[in-house]
Amino acid sequence: QVRLVESGGGLVQAGGSLRLSCAASERTFRLTAMGWYRRAPGAERELVAKISREGDTNYADSVKGRFTISRDIAEGALLLQMNNLKPEDTAVYYCNFVPPVRVYWGQGTQVTVSS
Repeated sequence: QVRLVESGGGLVQAGGSLRLSCAASERTFRLTAMGWYRRAPGAERELVAKISREGDTNYADSVKGRFTISRDIAEGALLLQMNNLKPEDTAVYYCNFVPPVRVYWGQGTQVTVSS
């Protein structure tokens, strides 16, 4: 059974960087599109970055040019490099398939950006 476990969050000042990682118990990344989602306080969960099975990437306008999604298929890891972080990036970040599969929502990892 696939399990998705996020890590790498933390507290950072505006302008700083963080690298999130999502580990899967099975090497599923080569089979389907994966994405990073986030839920800010009082907001709906949103998709911020997506990588297709072929490796094509797409980003929400709010993070374009600052975030980079990638995957390490051999290690079974989905990555999100976040640069030039802004206070509005504060949220819990999750990985999941695209479209998401309900049973695979994990605990997420908290990212807090101070101004």
